[in-house]
Amino acid sequence: MAAKPSSMEEELCCSVCSEFYKDPVLLKCSHSFCRACLQKSWEQKSSRECPICRRRSSIHEPPLNMDLRNIVDVYLKQRSECESTEKSESRCSLHGEKLLLFCVEDQEIICVVCQTAAKHRNHRVCPLLEAELDKKEDLRASLIPLKEKLKKFTKVKQDFEETAKHIKKQFHHTKKRMNQEFEKLHQFLREEEEARLTVLREEEVQKSQRMKEKIENISKQVSTLSEKIRDIEKAMDAETISYLKAIKDTKENVQCSLQDPELESGVLIDVAKHLGSLKFRVLEKMQGTVQYTPVTLDPNTAAPWLSVSDDLTSVRHGELVVNSSDNPERPRAFRRVLDSRTLLGGTGAFNTNSLY
Repeated sequence: MAAKPSSMEEELCCSVCSEFYKDPVLLKCSHSFCRACLQKSWEQKSSRECPICRRRSSIHEPPLNMDLRNIVDVYLKQRSECESTEKSESRCSLHGEKLLLFCVEDQEIICVVCQTAAKHRNHRVCPLLEAELDKKEDLRASLIPLKEKLKKFTKVKQDFEETAKHIKKQFHHTKKRMNQEFEKLHQFLREEEEARLTVLREEEVQKSQRMKEKIENISKQVSTLSEKIRDIEKAMDAETISYLKAIKDTKENVQCSLQDPELESGVLIDVAKHLGSLKFRVLEKMQGTVQYTPVTLDPNTAAPWLSVSDDLTSVRHGELVVNSSDNPERPRAFRRVLDSRTLLGGTGAFNTNSLY
């Protein structure tokens, strides 16, 4: 059941909302109300009158009761401080005494009466302040491994962040090198394509020229034959006497020493030569330009002071790499760099002592 408010609290409460005054205003009849409560009362009754004495007010905006507001603020502050003090000095719920002792065995806060009760009788107790100091010391000791773990986690987090940056650098570097290598392949293919097209164009020009010459030659022969045919037909249409006179010459014209034309073999473009197994022959030629090395070094396993070449075939001493933190791919013996096949179950490894 809620405690009955004191007379002091009643004086500091608004008669409309029964709560402590909030922004109290003063009417000419000397009664005070919360500004919001008064405005609400006036709106409900449609008239500006005092909720207590019913006296009408001619003031639309009553003045603030500064003194009353200050008194309420001071009282609430003092009450809050008292409640805080009482809370800090908690009392035993069974005996009403102050809780000044700590039962070590039951790990409970007790009063002097609880110490003699059956529950805590013959138990080891100590003053509350001493127990507080002991508990703080225990907590302080438990903080040590936590701080050590935090230190390790922080270090690993920094390593992860550095590794994430290094992954970005690896991506851009590898992408650049990959683009360069593919550009070499593209350039080879472009040059090979152009070379083969040049051979094809040369063959086309050569065979087209030969065919052009044959066409011109046979065109002349066609023209000669056409002319002879016209002369014979003309003689045949002549009068009998003229025809008979020209019959000897006509028979000579009918004789033709031209050989029948034939289409020689090999005049067409050798398509099979140009397209037969084209990709295989290009690939075969490409293999002659591509260098293969049986050993590929893994830069992820190189010691921080080793520099692996861009083609991953050689290693040399270089400047200390900024991202020199440990990673699971680098062997514990930092004096070596592994062949990339080692990580896949191979046994290739190079000891820098034997290299330098």
